[in-house]
Amino acid sequence: MITVDSGGSERTLRTIPLQGDLAIIGGGLAGVCCAITAAREGLKVVMVQDRPVLGGNASSEVRLWALGATSHQGNNNRWAREGGVINEIMVENTWRNREGNPLYFDALLLEKVRLEDNITLLLNTAMISVTMMDASRIGGVRAFNSQNSTLYEIAAPLFCDASGDGILGYLSGAAYRAGAEAADEFDEPFAPDASYGELLGHSIFFYTKDTGTPVKYVAPEFALKDIGQIPRHQHITAKSVGCSLWWLEYGGRLDTVHDTEEIKWELWKVAYGVWDHLKNSGKFPETITHTLEWIGAIPGKRESRRLEGDYMLSQSDVVEQKQHDDAVSFGGWAIDLHPADGVYSEKPGCTQYHSKGVYQIPWRCLYSRNIDNLFVAGRLISASHVAYGSTRVMMTAAHNAQAVGMAAALCKEGVLAPRDLLSPPRMTALQTRLMRTGQFIPHLALHDGKDLVQEAVITASSEYGLAHLPPGNMTASLDSARALLVPAGKGVFPEVTLYFTADADHQVEVQLRVAEKLGNYTPDKTISTKLITLTPGTTVATPVQFDVALDTAQYAFICIMPCEGVSIALSDEMPTAVLSLVHSANEKVAKSAVQTPPGGSGFDRFEFWLPERRPHGKLLAASFQPSIKSFGVEQIKTSYTRPFIQSNAWVAGKEDANPHITLSWKQPQPIRTISLFFDVDYDHAMESVQYGHHDNAMPFCVKAFQIKDDQGTVIHTESDNHQGRCCIELRETVTTSSLTIDILETRDAPAALCGVRCYE
Repeated sequence: MITVDSGGSERTLRTIPLQGDLAIIGGGLAGVCCAITAAREGLKVVMVQDRPVLGGNASSEVRLWALGATSHQGNNNRWAREGGVINEIMVENTWRNREGNPLYFDALLLEKVRLEDNITLLLNTAMISVTMMDASRIGGVRAFNSQNSTLYEIAAPLFCDASGDGILGYLSGAAYRAGAEAADEFDEPFAPDASYGELLGHSIFFYTKDTGTPVKYVAPEFALKDIGQIPRHQHITAKSVGCSLWWLEYGGRLDTVHDTEEIKWELWKVAYGVWDHLKNSGKFPETITHTLEWIGAIPGKRESRRLEGDYMLSQSDVVEQKQHDDAVSFGGWAIDLHPADGVYSEKPGCTQYHSKGVYQIPWRCLYSRNIDNLFVAGRLISASHVAYGSTRVMMTAAHNAQAVGMAAALCKEGVLAPRDLLSPPRMTALQTRLMRTGQFIPHLALHDGKDLVQEAVITASSEYGLAHLPPGNMTASLDSARALLVPAGKGVFPEVTLYFTADADHQVEVQLRVAEKLGNYTPDKTISTKLITLTPGTTVATPVQFDVALDTAQYAFICIMPCEGVSIALSDEMPTAVLSLVHSANEKVAKSAVQTPPGGSGFDRFEFWLPERRPHGKLLAASFQPSIKSFGVEQIKTSYTRPFIQSNAWVAGKEDANPHITLSWKQPQPIRTISLFFDVDYDHAMESVQYGHHDNAMPFCVKAFQIKDDQGTVIHTESDNHQGRCCIELRETVTTSSLTIDILETRDAPAALCGVRCYE
C-alpha cells in the first residue's frame, strides 16, 4: 500500500536521462530505416515515436500501402523498387505476409528495430521541447511518455527530424516552408494557383468484412447526411474500402499541423457518412451482410512543413532527371498533387504526371541549412511543393533516410557536421558505403577499392545465353501492343524469331526501340521497323532481322504493334533481367496509356509500357540468333546489383546441374565479410499492406547456397534464403586464394547472382 500526503508543493515527473550518438524524432518508415542503418554502423541510437507502433502511414493505425518509384508498376521505372534496409523489410513482409495484414507489418517493424541492440526505442513518447547549445546546434530534446508518466531528457551530438510535421526542426529554429511556391521561384510550370490550393490534405480509411448474415448499421449523429456534398460521390462503390478511399481527403485549406484534430473530425464525418451511404441508401444490396470492421482513429497526413536544406529539389530535377555529384538516393513516384479542397472539390482527386525514368536525390536536401547538427528525413526533405508531390511517398522517404543513417556514422567517425560530407572524398565514402548495403543510386558507378572481388579472376560453371524462350501453352492477344525487354550487347542486334497465331492473313509491325536516355525504360526512340506477313495457323515461327547495331550495351525493346486477330505465344521460362511489357495504363496512377500533359506544364508526352503481375506476367516466347550474351561473370563486378543499363547479373546455363562461380586471386586474401546479392525482382512493387501478392519468395531468388575456400572447406551455408542481400560475417578471418559459391537450390528461374563483395 502507498499513501502519499499532499506535500504542499509541486511534484516533478520521473525523469530519465539518455545519451546517444544519434537521436531520431519519428518512427515512420523513414525513422525506422535511419535507425537500423545507423545502429548497424555502430551508433547508439535513441528513437522517439509518439505512437504505440512503428511505420507511420504504413502502420495498422492508418493502413496505407507503402510505395515509391515502382508506383504500383504503373510507370516506366523498371527494376526501381528501393534498396537497402527498406528492401529488406519489404521482401521479408512479402515472405511472411503476402496477403498484406497490417498487424503483421507492425510486428515486423517492431522486430527489426528490437533486433538492433544499439537502438533505444521510446514508443508512445512525444518530443515536447528542445535545448540549444547555441543558435545553430541542438544540444538535447525532452520527450514525454503518457503511458508510463516519464520524461526523457535525450542528449546527442547528432539529431534527425523524421517526425513528418517537423517538430524538431520547428522548435530548434530550422528554416522551413509550408505551402506552394510561386511558379517563377523555381521555374515550375506545374506550380498550383490559389484556386487549386497550396497544401495536400489528410485522409482516413475504413475496412469492412462480410459476416455472411444481414447486419444493420445506424450512423452516428455526426456522420455526413447528404452524400451529394461529395462532388465525386458517383465514384463510390461497394468495393470502396481501404486504400481505394485515398481521395476521402480534407484539410488542404487549413493549418495541417495545428488543425489536425478539426480535420480528423471532418474526415470521420465523411467516412461514416460514406459507409452509411453504402449500407443504407439501397443502391448497394451486396453490402447487406457487411459490417464496418475498422476505421482509422488518426488521419494519414500528406503535407505540412518542409525543412530547407542547402538545395531544394524542384520540378526540373524530377522531370529532367538531373544528375548530382552528391546523389545518395532516388525517387520515381509521379509528381502527384491534390486539390486543397479534397473530397469536397469538383476537381479530380489528384493530378499525376510521371517522368520518363527515376531521378537522383542529392545529399544537400537531407540536412538543415541553418541548424548544423540536424539531419532531415521522411517527407520533410528540402523540396519545393511541386517536387514534394513525388518525394513524399513512404518508400522514397525510407530510402532517403538510410542515407541519413549512414551519413551519421561518417559524421561520428570524423567528428563532422552533415554539410562537411559534401567534400568529394567524404561524399565518395558515403556513396560507397551506401552501395555496399544495397542502396541503389542510379547513374552512380563507383569503384570500391576495398572490395577484393574487383581484383579477382572469376570463372563460372556456365553462362546463360538468351537463345530460346520456348512457347508454352498460353498466348496473348495483340489487341494491345506488347514488347520483350532484353539486355542487349553492343553491336549488331540478333535476328529474333517470334511465335504467332493468326486467324487470317495479317501484316504485323515489329519495332526495335531503345530509350533516348541511357538507364530509362521509356521506349521513345525507334531504331528499326519491320513488317512481317502472317498466314493463318497456330504458333508460326516468324524471324525478324532488324539490320541495326547498337552503339552501347543497353536495354532494347522488341515491340509488336497491335493487330486484331493475332496472338503471340508466351513462354514459361523466366530468366533474370528480362521482362515482357504491354502498352497500357494502370488506372491507379495514370488515366491513359499515353501521358499527354497540358501544354506549358513542364512534363513530357510519352507512352507507358507496363509489366503484368505474376501469375499473368509471362515472357513473350522468342528465339535469338546469335544468342544474347549479357549474363556473364563480368556482371558480378558492376556497381549495380540489379538490372540497370545492363543485366548486372551472372546467370547460369539452363542445363547446368551444378551452377557455381569461383573467385581466384594470385595471392591468398584475408576475408572476413562476404556479401551476396540475389535477384528479388526489383520490378515488383511489393505494396506493404492491404494488397495481395502472388509469391512469398521471388522466383528469381536463389534459395540455397554454400561458400567454400581454396581447400574445399565449406565456410558458410544457407538453406532457405529469400532475401536479396546476404551479408556474411565470418566468425574468424579466412585466408584463401579462392572462394567458390555453389548454388544448391533455385526456385522458378535459372541460378543467378547480381553481385559478390568481399572485404577484409
